[in-house]
Amino acid sequence: MNKILLYNSGGGLGDSIQLFELILSLQNHFKSSEFFYLGAHENHFQGKLKEFNFDIKTLDLGLKYFGFRWWHFLVAKKRFINLGTKKRSIHREIDKMDLIIDLQSKLRNTIILNKIPHDNFYSSTYGFKFCTKKAEYTPGEHLKNLSNFLNTNIGISKFNPKNLEEKYKSEAKRLLPDKNYIGFSLTQGNAYREKSWSINNFMNLATKIDEKNKIPVFFIQKGETELVNKIKSKIPNALFPEHHSNISCPALVTALTSRLNLGISIDNGVMHMMGLANIPMIVLFGPTDAKKFAPKIDSIKILDSKFMYQSNDINTITVHDVFKHI
Repeated sequence: MNKILLYNSGGGLGDSIQLFELILSLQNHFKSSEFFYLGAHENHFQGKLKEFNFDIKTLDLGLKYFGFRWWHFLVAKKRFINLGTKKRSIHREIDKMDLIIDLQSKLRNTIILNKIPHDNFYSSTYGFKFCTKKAEYTPGEHLKNLSNFLNTNIGISKFNPKNLEEKYKSEAKRLLPDKNYIGFSLTQGNAYREKSWSINNFMNLATKIDEKNKIPVFFIQKGETELVNKIKSKIPNALFPEHHSNISCPALVTALTSRLNLGISIDNGVMHMMGLANIPMIVLFGPTDAKKFAPKIDSIKILDSKFMYQSNDINTITVHDVFKHI
């Protein structure tokens, strides 16, 4: 397996962060392999997540929203072959991929991806029918399935926040030098699904925590001045560490959350950044799938309105529901 390609159709930061464990596990197993990433959207590994220093190259076919347009089927193979003939290209020695890993299950996308020349193709689409090898497969268990697919035991390698660059760990210690911190993430990045818990609920919960001599820490972008002022007016002891740093990136958020006793979050990008720190967490879910998106960490409590109150409305979850788990 000299050249391995991973395809991801998700567009959010969280979608990319969820691949960390899989990529690290594969890289630790296939130590001499080159890894390539093909995304239907922006490649966050070369953008917002570049500070995590993943050794993975972008396979740029020049096709925006790769896999989401049927006409890509007609040009995907040609674009790939042309990449291999370009001088001074990182792809110049590639005539095919040894392994393509399809990390989504849309039939159209899989059919198009399958046009890229390869020896081995792994995909869960259509009941794993596109896989070039028959094996025992379990939906949603990519790492286990790949071990069966390749007839090898691929060990699990989790992200270790201690491997972050020293500047992020030092900055986190400067901003949060003490103990007894409980972190909150309350804003959603995806505007298409209503998955935010009420700000009043968060403030009431933070007030209870403040009364127990714990320090509420909020992870809110610098531009949210009105929201920050609203929280400060009710909880003067609340901290907003990112607002007091010249560094702004997900790596700093992970370093900061590694200093928390507990993180409380809705389903958003910061939830996944917290998950990388492997701290105890309470996560709140409404319309989205907790089984699919909740961090796979050692200590986590998932509060899902669909199971608790048979509702997609996350605000059916009460402050008491959350506080009793703290």
